[in-house]
Amino acid sequence: MTTTLTRKGRVTIPKQIRDALNMQPGCSVQFGVNQEGDVVIHKVGACPSRKPDRFDSVRGKADIKWRTDDLMALLRAEKE
Repeated sequence: MTTTLTRKGRVTIPKQIRDALNMQPGCSVQFGVNQEGDVVIHKVGACPSRKPDRFDSVRGKADIKWRTDDLMALLRAEKE
């Protein structure tokens, strides 16, 4: 798996690697080079706990299945 270095020297850690190391935004990482010249990445300590998304608790809970056209018609009717 490959990634591209940006002008500022940044790279994106591929999702497979992030998942394997259980990394989330805010995790600290350490890069190193071993004797064979391979780059090694280590997760440093525990990752900070993720602040729960305010919508997570209600996502997928709606009992009414709105169709986009019906919802838009309802919203537009209120403005008139």
